Amino acid sequence: MDDTSVRKGMPQRLLRLLSLLQSRRAWTGTELTERLGVSARTLRRDVDRLRSLDYQVEGVPGAAGGYRLVPGHELPPLLLDDEEAVAIGLGLVTVSGVGESALTALAKLQRVLPSRLRPRLAAVSDTATAVRRGDVPTVSPCDLAMLGSCCREHAVVDFDYRDREGRLRERRVEPHHLVDHQGRWYLVAHDTDRGDWRTFRVDRMDGIRRTHRRFTPRPLPAADPAEYVVRSFAGATHRHTARIGLGLSAETVRTRLHGPIPGAIEASAPDACVVRISADALDLVCQYTLAVISLGADFDIDAPPEVLDRLGSVTGRLADLLPERGGPVRR
Repeated sequence: MDDTSVRKGMPQRLLRLLSLLQSRRAWTGTELTERLGVSARTLRRDVDRLRSLDYQVEGVPGAAGGYRLVPGHELPPLLLDDEEAVAIGLGLVTVSGVGESALTALAKLQRVLPSRLRPRLAAVSDTATAVRRGDVPTVSPCDLAMLGSCCREHAVVDFDYRDREGRLRERRVEPHHLVDHQGRWYLVAHDTDRGDWRTFRVDRMDGIRRTHRRFTPRPLPAADPAEYVVRSFAGATHRHTARIGLGLSAETVRTRLHGPIPGAIEASAPDACVVRISADALDLVCQYTLAVISLGADFDIDAPPEVLDRLGSVTGRLADLLPERGGPVRR
């Protein structure tokens, strides 16, 4: 490549270099020269040009050498294409549990984007929203950032955790992943004291403390963190539990029930299954139990008295509404 062509493509190349440096923590010199299609000498000159524009680019020591963009006191202009801008806007509009922080971040993002992309982002933020559950607790974005950083850097975390009964106990874990499930944030981690994997609600954590201890990541006993959270809910036993034997196959029940249930569906025969519903809230157990038996198949129920009493009261009132043979329907 001659000097004329190198100089001609310099503005686009500098933007591309800056975009690469913003996209991850550090790059080797070899990676950057391959991505940009330039020599090591040209790369060094381009880095010097960025530094002259007040971008804090520092060298990374090591055998291969490299560069990284050091965060400064001010956010540099963001290099986003149309799809990236829309994706960020949608994420901030629909993110769960962080309250007004997402809206203020969206406003700041609009100010630093190039003028060409601001209308696109504004269109998304003004016309998109998410249906939120009224009982979803707010979590601190700083806590999420701290836990996310510890997951990425394999740092052991200490915190005080409130269980379902409100008891506060200190826990030490090796954090693996954050999962947003039905509007709540959960931390998937290996509990060092109990020697097993656990799922923790972030809104029940207090005094999150990053330790100086590092750990080697363990293999997660699931295909991915989201699957682990769903599976742990299915196997958990709470205050109220109902078991419904149903004359339908497990696959049929999964297809006909809309959305995840607080429990599990297990096949007991080719055309039969057992549905287990478990939750701390009596209302929740009764609602899902009614949804299961409303599928219209033969069933039997094993449930505590408080669940059976509620269901009996509901079915009794429904029976009163049924028309007598040849008579009018009561309304």
